[in-house]
Amino acid sequence: MEVVGEAETETRALKPCLLRRNHSREQHGVAASCLEELRSKACDILAIDKSLAPVTLVLAEDGTIVDDDDYFLCLPSNTKFVALANNEKWAYSNSDGGTAWISQESFDVDETDSGSGLKWKNVARQLKEDLSSIILLSEEDLQVLIDVPCSDLAQELCQSCVTVQGLQNTLQQVLDQREEARQSKQLLELYLQALEKEGSILSKQQEASAGFSDKMDAVDAGSNRESTSKITLTSQVLTALKEKPAPELSLSSRDLELVTKEDPKALAVALSWGLKKTETLQQACHQELSLRLQQVQSLRSLRSVSARKSSLSGEPREPKRAKQEPT
Repeated sequence: MEVVGEAETETRALKPCLLRRNHSREQHGVAASCLEELRSKACDILAIDKSLAPVTLVLAEDGTIVDDDDYFLCLPSNTKFVALANNEKWAYSNSDGGTAWISQESFDVDETDSGSGLKWKNVARQLKEDLSSIILLSEEDLQVLIDVPCSDLAQELCQSCVTVQGLQNTLQQVLDQREEARQSKQLLELYLQALEKEGSILSKQQEASAGFSDKMDAVDAGSNRESTSKITLTSQVLTALKEKPAPELSLSSRDLELVTKEDPKALAVALSWGLKKTETLQQACHQELSLRLQQVQSLRSLRSVSARKSSLSGEPREPKRAKQEPT
């Protein structure tokens, strides 16, 4: 068994990598089959004193610690690493003579810009794993990918610029469709409001009863102020719910699910709304979430059928084409 293990180690493919020290401009190209080999070569090539062990390897673009061989093998070729000796801390550096250590333009990066740069990469990786997740993205995530330079997104997705340009056009279409749906809902609301104004005494009574119901909801909400601590939604999501028309179209599917799971009374308190209005919002979020999940399921079903047809087309069809001899 040991011989087999040694043979596997010897035949394991070498991964080309780029190494440098923290705050250094010089980078060195090395090839290693595992993390331990990369650490060893880092100590030799970068002249790291063994007394400064342990040596930690981190990704140069964001400081992620790489300490798992499986993760190392999943990284693309020519990934850039920073070797940290002993208690050194990773620090972003763009003072390398015009070549940034991350795959973006070289510029002075503050924390906000760095965070947004990492965000589009995370969203891009999500699309790379499953293209149908476009449907599940928030409007903000869609806009982030649309704004990314085509060449950068192509490099992240390992696709041609022509393909990525088509993808960005699709993202813009999805964004436009949500905006059209929002405007349609606003027009419908205006139409219903006009009908109410033209209504008779009955509609006035309904408005009065609705106002009374809202007041009662506000009283109920006041008596349940302590439940606000149970709200799991972020301030960004709450702001979108309060300020944006048809907010369910702006949120990601994950946020939609969180909204639907919130206690209506607690959510009403957080939004300073009446209970009836809050429940209507949760119902709209539930409907939008169901619609998106149905669309994803349909896309995956079509993909599965297409894959089966492709596999069948590759099989020999001679038995099926053979004609029976006349009797």
